[in-house]
Amino acid sequence: MRNFAIIAHRGASAVCPENTMSAFERCLELGATGIETDVQMTSDGRLVLIHDETLSRTAAAEGWIKDITYDQLRTYDAGAWFHADFAEERIPSLEDLFRLVQGKGTLLNLELKNGIVSYKGMEEKIVQAIRDWKLEQQVVLSSFNHASLVRCKRLAPEIRTALLYMEKLYRPYDYAVKLEASGLHPYKLAVTHEDVAAALAHGVVTYPFTVNDPAEMQAMIDTGVQGIITDVPDVLASLINVPAR
Repeated sequence: MRNFAIIAHRGASAVCPENTMSAFERCLELGATGIETDVQMTSDGRLVLIHDETLSRTAAAEGWIKDITYDQLRTYDAGAWFHADFAEERIPSLEDLFRLVQGKGTLLNLELKNGIVSYKGMEEKIVQAIRDWKLEQQVVLSSFNHASLVRCKRLAPEIRTALLYMEKLYRPYDYAVKLEASGLHPYKLAVTHEDVAAALAHGVVTYPFTVNDPAEMQAMIDTGVQGIITDVPDVLASLINVPAR
């Protein structure tokens, strides 16, 4: 299936600690054509890749990302919670990921995690970083904070945005067009064949999340989606690369 996006959710998060360089490197080996990751901001304004606003779940430490400097953050172990083999993994910076994919053509789905913490200046910083690395054509900015995505679009019309949402929306493609978004990233249970087809007719692609079961993957493919966000990119790659009978 040509041009179907295999987007690794937090990297190869089924076999590596999520949002670490090991997870990002491994997912490319497993057939991912894109990487989804979460962006937070340290107290000194550095953009870092971690899902939670706090350190407790994946770094076994107390505190909020917003209250910690980048140098402090780099001292925490972000891998041992997953398995001893990954001890001493660090929380990556956005630049670490950019360095990995530069020249590879890998799609980067950067989710702005600014719904709980309103990171002042995050949109400006991420747009500037994308431009500095000349990755405008490789990046899609997504968020549940749709106002933030509108701000990103006003700052950088050339960078794609995608709307994350959990529940079924009425004519989500109309909403996407109004917000100048080029993508819809719905929770898998909010996907319908009619919405996917109508979105594509409006120039809007649909990438559901987080789809790990092969039967669910096939059901999503059958609705006509243009890509899938998954923890198991190798499973999805094997499914879409099976020759048609």
